[in-house]
Amino acid sequence: MTSLLAETGRQRLLVLASTYPRWKDDPEPGFVHELARRLTSEFDVLVVCPGAQGALRSEVLDGVRVRRFRYAPSRFETLVNDGGITTNLKRSPWKYLLVPLFLAGMAWATASALRRHRPHVIHAHWLLPQGLLARLLSRKSVPVVVTSHGADLFAWKGSIFQGLKKSVLQHAAAITVVSRPMVGEVVRLGAKPGSVSVAPMGVDLREKFSPGEGVPRSRSEILFVGRLVEKKGLRHLIDAMPAIIAEVPEATLAIAGFGPEQVERQAQVDRLGIGNAVRFLGPVRQDALPGLYRRAAVFVAPFIEASSGDQEGFGLVSLEAAGCGCPIVVSDTLVVRDVFDEREVVFAPPGDAEALAQRVVQVLQGNGTDPAQAREGLVAKYDWSVAAERYSSILRSAASGGR
Repeated sequence: MTSLLAETGRQRLLVLASTYPRWKDDPEPGFVHELARRLTSEFDVLVVCPGAQGALRSEVLDGVRVRRFRYAPSRFETLVNDGGITTNLKRSPWKYLLVPLFLAGMAWATASALRRHRPHVIHAHWLLPQGLLARLLSRKSVPVVVTSHGADLFAWKGSIFQGLKKSVLQHAAAITVVSRPMVGEVVRLGAKPGSVSVAPMGVDLREKFSPGEGVPRSRSEILFVGRLVEKKGLRHLIDAMPAIIAEVPEATLAIAGFGPEQVERQAQVDRLGIGNAVRFLGPVRQDALPGLYRRAAVFVAPFIEASSGDQEGFGLVSLEAAGCGCPIVVSDTLVVRDVFDEREVVFAPPGDAEALAQRVVQVLQGNGTDPAQAREGLVAKYDWSVAAERYSSILRSAASGGR
């Protein structure tokens, strides 16, 4: 172990995740990979994540070694993608049959990685199942840093799940959450207040998500970006569209994303008779998103709390839009208030289509805010350079026993 560290000059980091890009420019959320690749300058990074149809079992992606474990025949490896585990289980109960196979596959792959990679520290994204597996398999021989992104914390509220989360939190070397409103819930579950750090994922605000030069901004295009799942609140934005069109007849809605609600949302559009004003763009590559943000008249993030209790832990898409100088209407939640204030975005009550329509019309008629005014402050707090350094420090400290 010592000789390898001396040879590479880097400590070994094992990252456990469920949501992870299947290939380069995958439209699936890529924040775990974006962090991992920025840690490769200081760590030898190995990621263990689920397999998926069309994805390589093993590859090096942007300097990150990735190992994808199998848990079913390729065409049935559908528990994670296109909506996330919680949403997929809710909408397709037969996928509960995949859960024990998924857990067994991840346990086997994690045990193998611990034996072969011999990490100095583990970074487990999500309390369950990654944090729990890291806690059980490392047997205290390797320090574990666990990060909650929101869904794992707010959903799965049964007493058994709460007990498992508590066990993970109480045995972690360090705990991070992606927004301040999550700290209270983590402490309620048994974490010591001093062991919890607020460390949001980052956004490339310096280069990728920045105002474009010479890009004309539409006066009527409304933009939604995100998974088509309940907590994103798209159904409320679609419900608001008839009222928006009544005030701004040329208004259109572009929906960039995919997920299990696709059919329902398309049927909703047809039922409301607004098909000529709504476009479903489907999956959009990450490198195409800045162009959408720079063109839109307003970006809308109508987050709600899902029936399962799942809710946004941070909402990176709002930061992406702000970085591109796009006016924003967003649900008034504690998480969003942790990032923005009334000078930067227009707030709307969660789940209220009528109020949402009023706020969107307000912005379309030129009475919104200018998020570009807050750009300097957002870059200083949320650019990936800042986020990666924060996590690097946390991981280094955990690897050295807190020294």
